[in-house]
Amino acid sequence: MKIAILTGAGVSAESGLGTFRDVGGLWTQYDLNDVATPQGFARNPALVHDFYNARRTNCAEAVPNAAHEALAALATGAHDVTLITQNIDDLHSRAGSPDVIHMHGQLMRALCAACDASWDAPLVMSPQDPCPDCGAIATRPDVVWFGEIPYHMETIAHAVTSADLFVAIGTSAEVYPAAGLVELAQGRTLEINLEPSARANAFDDHRFGPATQIVPAWVAELR
Repeated sequence: MKIAILTGAGVSAESGLGTFRDVGGLWTQYDLNDVATPQGFARNPALVHDFYNARRTNCAEAVPNAAHEALAALATGAHDVTLITQNIDDLHSRAGSPDVIHMHGQLMRALCAACDASWDAPLVMSPQDPCPDCGAIATRPDVVWFGEIPYHMETIAHAVTSADLFVAIGTSAEVYPAAGLVELAQGRTLEINLEPSARANAFDDHRFGPATQIVPAWVAELR
């Protein structure tokens, strides 16, 4: 069976990586216009780097949870699985999932805004870091900010439209274009979430509860 899976922040929340809406979480301490837009980076690159340095440290200290591990087992099993994530952390890869499609980029990668080169990011980045390829002082986190086009959209659209089953896990369905992927699905659709998302009525089936419980149980049924 061909399965396309989209994961969101709810998959990594139980590993200690907060979602946008966590009360008192890292995101609530900043204005997203300041730290998650190209305009914010242009105004104050030091603030943006400080924000992502904190997130990078948080990510490095986190470990994959049972949901990440179950999806890795599914991806390396008998089914043809495409794993797409909105998350910029590397927990899917560390759990063993191959060929993860990061539509919003990767926190542990750096990008040159001048020449588009990318490389493994150091734990701490600064506005003075030169690009290792062109030497420009224009390095930024390799993440997709609000107002930018997500990566790999053609590959993602093909995976979703050709899948027998499309599954969205731990996503609020409030950020587009990821929220609209369910509309592309030609096969069955399933939402796995802590609670119904903003697009819950677009899915054929639903399972609600903590990702570390619901995802392994669902994977066990498929294997």
